[in-house]
Amino acid sequence: MSSSSSGSNSDTAPLLKTPLHALHIELGAKMVPFGGYDMPVQYATGVMAEHKHTRAAAGLFDVSHMGQVLLKGDGASAALETIVPVDVIDLGLFKQRYALFTNEAGGILDDLMIARRPDDLFVVVNAGCKLQDIAHMQAKIGALSEHKCQVLPLPDQALLALQGPQAVAALSRLNPEVAKLTFMTGGFFKLDGIETFLTRSGYTGEDGFEISVAGDQAEALARKLLAQPEVKPIGLGARDSLRLEAGLCLYGHDINTETTPVEASLTWAIQKVRRAGGARAGGYPGAAVVDAQLAGGAARKRVGLVSSERMPVREGAKLVNADGLEVGVVTSGTLGPTVAKPVALAYLRKDYAAVGVEVFAIVRGKRTPMTVSSTPFTPNGYFRG
Repeated sequence: MSSSSSGSNSDTAPLLKTPLHALHIELGAKMVPFGGYDMPVQYATGVMAEHKHTRAAAGLFDVSHMGQVLLKGDGASAALETIVPVDVIDLGLFKQRYALFTNEAGGILDDLMIARRPDDLFVVVNAGCKLQDIAHMQAKIGALSEHKCQVLPLPDQALLALQGPQAVAALSRLNPEVAKLTFMTGGFFKLDGIETFLTRSGYTGEDGFEISVAGDQAEALARKLLAQPEVKPIGLGARDSLRLEAGLCLYGHDINTETTPVEASLTWAIQKVRRAGGARAGGYPGAAVVDAQLAGGAARKRVGLVSSERMPVREGAKLVNADGLEVGVVTSGTLGPTVAKPVALAYLRKDYAAVGVEVFAIVRGKRTPMTVSSTPFTPNGYFRG
């Protein structure tokens, strides 16, 4: 999932602050505007060191700018299925699932996470899309719609992500029970006395946890986590390079209203029960478009790209074939700190989208050879039990 600056407040609007803002300043963060918030892009050691620390140990991220929402009511799961192409009804208690809001053309309005709790569905949406996503849910499935779902935003909740192979060791000191969770499951946990709802998930490709906590308790919890020897604070710069190495989409960049789930290579997120022939097929915006592409393929596809040269390839770079014919565009790119070579996500014409195909990125007027690669670019560390 992602937090995008697209769709955020205008440049004239005052930047919002998360409950950890003062702590970021105290820790020496470089702050930047992001998704309408004043957010830490990096701390003193810099993006490269923060990225490597998260891959090796544990990093603490403030993702409180993202939108947390509860959906309540007997029909909440069925209602949500009218606006996402995923199986919500069969999602088990304390299980979490990735989902997408689609429009009538099958384009992606945002990506989100859904977790089932005993009395509600807990939804996390992207910062830049937060206001429109909440309005979308209220209009389509809210109290005034036919579904009469309660859509309850949680603006007073903070969200912390603890990520990395040693995240479980660090968090277990605050509550040993968290170690029993597996990837994409969650529960209510007291962390050294602080009430939280957390899931074993994240946006780095590593094992880790996303922790929802009352805003007025967030700083106390962050300090408890930062006191653990494995944990350092990590900014949005490393969050972006970590998710890119993990091959994960950033909304507003790799996916948007012009990309369908099939084009975006996110068909794994559409369970069989929601596809043509399934028991609850269709019934969401753009279903006809998505089903047609599931059956016949799309004209273009999101792929991973790697380069053997050192020149980083950035978002917006055109991709051409050996004859110079344009065949695609880069949507995210960086020099991957873990893999030590340029990596990118891109859309390519389907006849160029097979693993191993060579294309060329145009960087400063010159061609940089790139090879279509499977993702993630570095192996995932998710704990599946």
